[in-house]
Amino acid sequence: MSGQSVLTLLLLLAGSIPPGGSSSARSCGSAAEELCNFICDCSSCSDENQCGYLRGSAVLGTSFTCDFEDGTCGWQDVSTSEYRWVRSHTSLAAWGTGPHSDHTLGTDLGWFMLTVSPPSKTTATAWLRSPVMQEAAATCEIRAWYHISGSVLNQTEWPVLRLAMAHGDEVVELWQSPGHGGEGWHQLVAYPGRVTREFQLTFSLTQPPMCGAELALDDIIFRNCGLQELGQQVCGAEESRCSRGSCLAQHRFCDGTNDCGDGSDEDPTQCTSFELCSFEQNLCSWEAEAGQPAWERNTSLNLGTAHGIPSRDHSSNSRTGFFLHVGSTGGTARLSSATLQATNSSCSLVLYCHLHGSATSSLSISYVANSTKHLVRERTGDLGSLWVRERVDFSVTGSFKVLIEGVAGSGGAVAIDDLILSPGCVQEPEQPSTALPSLGGAGPCAAEELACDSGECIAAELGCDFAATCADGSDETRCGAATFEEGPGGWHDVSVGRLRWGLQGVTEPQSAGTVLAGAFLAVQAGEGQMVAAARARTPLLGPSGPACAMEMSYHIHSSPQGFLAVSIADHTTGTSHVAWYTEGEGSTAEGHIQVLLGERSRPFQVELLALVDLQDSASAAVDNVTFVQCHPDMVPPAASELSCNFEKGMCGWYQDQTSDFKWVRGTGQGQGSDHTTGSGYFLAADPSAQWSRGQRAQLITYLQEPAATARCLSFWYRLAGAQIGTLNLKLRLEGAEETVLWTQRGTQGSVWHRGRATLPATGQRQYWVAFEALRDGFLGDMALDDVALTAGPCGAELSCSFEADACGLVGSGQQGWLRQSNSTGTTVGPPADHTTGTATGHYLVVSTGRDSLPTGHVAALTSQPYQPSAPAQCLAFWYQLSASTPGSLGVFVEQSGVRRRVLAVSGAEGDAWHRGHATVEADGDWQVMFEAEGAGGDHGYIALDDLHVSDGACPEPASCDFERDMCGWSSPADPRLHSFAWGWKSGVPLTKYPGPEQDHTLGTRNGRYVHFDTSVLGPGGTTGLLESQYLPAAADSCLRFWYHMDIPEHLSCGELRVVLQSAAGQRTLWRAAGHRGRGWQSSAVPVQSPGAFQIIFEVTTRRWPMEGTVALDDIAYSAGASCHSSPELPGQERSPGGSVAEAVVGVLLAIIILALATAAGWCWVKRRAGPSAPPAEGSSPQGFDNITFRDDKVIIEPMPKEGDDN
Repeated sequence: MSGQSVLTLLLLLAGSIPPGGSSSARSCGSAAEELCNFICDCSSCSDENQCGYLRGSAVLGTSFTCDFEDGTCGWQDVSTSEYRWVRSHTSLAAWGTGPHSDHTLGTDLGWFMLTVSPPSKTTATAWLRSPVMQEAAATCEIRAWYHISGSVLNQTEWPVLRLAMAHGDEVVELWQSPGHGGEGWHQLVAYPGRVTREFQLTFSLTQPPMCGAELALDDIIFRNCGLQELGQQVCGAEESRCSRGSCLAQHRFCDGTNDCGDGSDEDPTQCTSFELCSFEQNLCSWEAEAGQPAWERNTSLNLGTAHGIPSRDHSSNSRTGFFLHVGSTGGTARLSSATLQATNSSCSLVLYCHLHGSATSSLSISYVANSTKHLVRERTGDLGSLWVRERVDFSVTGSFKVLIEGVAGSGGAVAIDDLILSPGCVQEPEQPSTALPSLGGAGPCAAEELACDSGECIAAELGCDFAATCADGSDETRCGAATFEEGPGGWHDVSVGRLRWGLQGVTEPQSAGTVLAGAFLAVQAGEGQMVAAARARTPLLGPSGPACAMEMSYHIHSSPQGFLAVSIADHTTGTSHVAWYTEGEGSTAEGHIQVLLGERSRPFQVELLALVDLQDSASAAVDNVTFVQCHPDMVPPAASELSCNFEKGMCGWYQDQTSDFKWVRGTGQGQGSDHTTGSGYFLAADPSAQWSRGQRAQLITYLQEPAATARCLSFWYRLAGAQIGTLNLKLRLEGAEETVLWTQRGTQGSVWHRGRATLPATGQRQYWVAFEALRDGFLGDMALDDVALTAGPCGAELSCSFEADACGLVGSGQQGWLRQSNSTGTTVGPPADHTTGTATGHYLVVSTGRDSLPTGHVAALTSQPYQPSAPAQCLAFWYQLSASTPGSLGVFVEQSGVRRRVLAVSGAEGDAWHRGHATVEADGDWQVMFEAEGAGGDHGYIALDDLHVSDGACPEPASCDFERDMCGWSSPADPRLHSFAWGWKSGVPLTKYPGPEQDHTLGTRNGRYVHFDTSVLGPGGTTGLLESQYLPAAADSCLRFWYHMDIPEHLSCGELRVVLQSAAGQRTLWRAAGHRGRGWQSSAVPVQSPGAFQIIFEVTTRRWPMEGTVALDDIAYSAGASCHSSPELPGQERSPGGSVAEAVVGVLLAIIILALATAAGWCWVKRRAGPSAPPAEGSSPQGFDNITFRDDKVIIEPMPKEGDDN
């Protein structure tokens, strides 16, 4: 399914198909009464601009929406204190302190409204007010998304967000946030009701003293708020015409709702024969049974603003209007009519009910005849903060009474208003046969208990917890698992619109192969007034285990606008996640599916949603619902199997289901092949996936048994893309906080890397391990493959950023080395680390001041032993010395008790990170030692970061063929620079990361180079920077490189530059305008600088979007050797000349030499590079046993297919 289809579906799940727009479009200067009325009266819809919404959102595809991308849409901050609203967007530099992305785009580029203020010592409120709107239809629905962050997440008292409407001379609250919640974006839904005059909306956030909460507001959408179109319509047999010319179902006339918009459907002269009771004066002919609880007549003004209480009545949409409500729990309140007689069996009742605040509240409508109660309609659960229309017909012969019973669940309330009996309901004298049956005495169970069918009582939370507690198992029999042959099985309809779920049976022979048989749950016509999807929910379920799933058969016959979906609703936080969906295809689709529900620590509900056009013979139904492996203690047989190559499944790992940002098992979608075989399965997390808004994607183990000894967990990972986030490996011991064992952030290229972390002994405690992908970057993807758990610790870490720990480096001396970040450290050190470029990044540092490390004293740091894997290895690291009196840094390599110095530094120019490296040729285990020596200064320091050991000799500084790694070339990590990262890949074609299909070094698809995709340039950043390490002053040096550009000529505003950066500033040394089709080109650039400097390759553009790629290879920096004295570059073009014969012979020799060189190079690369580059994507996945591959892995590499490009 396309991303746009997913977006459309999720918008449909939010309520309805977006309205079309104008009804009487014309070119105009609209009259005042036509402004901001949700109808486009002008052809440009200019009369519906800056109304608290714009004509529509181009991103969301919805009408009458404010996504704040182009301004505030007329919303104004009207706060009276420093606590206020501002238009803002998130920043990756401050990721984690507020919304991690906006809701519209799901990135750091999108805008929203945000509350800002220092924590107040008193309660404070920020107010945001809309422009004046007018004439909202009865079907009007307001949806918005909000995000709460800050220290409030750890507090018991939460801030309260409210949406209120001011109309006439009063203010009515439409919605109030629950008293608790979780991280991420939450949706609010509010219903203003029919408003016949001007009104304004106000969002207010009230925070407790010293709360420090931040709230973001985004994507305010107004649906179905405009009145019906003017003009004569052709009405159906069961419809009548409104005065405006539109058609309305006859049963919606005289029903207490102004559906026509002009009041003609509620004309008092036409509705005199209907008996309406609005409870404004009394209970009319209705009688409330005394006792507790009881139906009580009251107003919102008197009841206050507690969660669940109606904020206004239905009759007048006012806080002062009366209704009946049940607010106390512990029993059933009963309301009965006078004795009635149905004439011609046409007696019907319309009422408006309000069930909010509790998932267990209920309202039932029955009739009593011959002293027997007959249930006609029942509503259960939380329907939202709105009045819901309900209509029932009483096909009764003889006298009867209508009985309305309400039960308020914990934290909720039940209310009714505007009871309307049709003319066919004729009052008669009281008859003995219509006496209400007795409720009986109090039940055997307390209010917070559940009665078993056998008569025993159990705690209410033990019901529907996937474990039978009642002796007869009845606590698990009405929990959603059902064939529907004996009833709904616990499913209850919570629809508020003109569609509902109900039981239905097969009425005619079904075609062969159908999934429906007997009774099933189907979408039917509903009686609500809203235009919304049909919804049905289970009772509160859980808690559930990680393997919990729901299986069901489904059927849908609908146009592409229809859908059927399963979502999971968390009543505690008010959130809902879509777990499965299918769209209509214009034909019948059916099957049997399994929907993973996953581990849920709080009670939850499964929800069925469907939207189909019943008038177009569409249908949707489900049957044979079961829950499997849902008990919290239920684990699959492979739960302890942490080693996994993901070829046959997930082994002992499972997907966290609480976020819509997820790991996906697959064979690659243009981002590269797997690591195991080059054509198999791996896991990927893409933060740019359509409609991903979650903050993290977690892959978690099942609860593992205690470990007596340490073990090594190794894995292969990939972090690719111009702006990719963080991958963590975490450990959580039972009863303890989680700890980070390993972390990596930022692009590492489209290449598999090996990661390792030691899992410590856990004593007597069980534990979990989790891979966590963070959405703190939005362009790229993460991948994971070949996880292997082996006995014993991992040994020396070959690559260490010090973000998780010190990687086994051990200090000695009285004043030793410390691992810290600048934001939390206690020792003077660099303002930012080298890995992340931020104050929160970690490094190792030692204070060399005289008070910490006196002159001549040494603080040593020793690594774990490294095992040589090649004749020569390259030790590289980054260091920073304070500007004044830092002391000196000595680097030693020790083997077999013999030490040799490989580097000595006593000062470094500028306050920057410098790269050190040394080639180590060892025939046995070796260690590296860093020794800092004090020099008697005041506040000196020496810091280390990003230690890396790789096979092969170290190249010269700033020189690289990119076959093994990036040789110290990197993109700056500081997000404040607003630049994107260069990638690193081979010539194997990747749809997501385009580039040349051959490198320059080897001239093959397996050769590697660095590249930059210019399509990412735009509002988020207009440059891509690739920086060298700091180089010493140069009098006459030369930089040589090969570059490849594939940028359309008409977009030549893009260019590649070589920039020299030093303390004196920046100077452009070379530039090339964008072009394409010229292959690899060479260049030589003279370099001179009186002080230390960096070389920067910069791709930039003055306008976007810009499509194309730039690649670099074989960078060679020659210190002290000018470009003029250097020999001609290999492969440089020569002037044409000589005879034809010489040319032919030359070509033949070149072909022979190239073939031999390619063959030799291939063998050399296979020996040198270890794991070879994977083949092009598109090869068919191969089944493979769960064998993981480490350093001695075997690559099963099929021949690349001709024309493979993804």
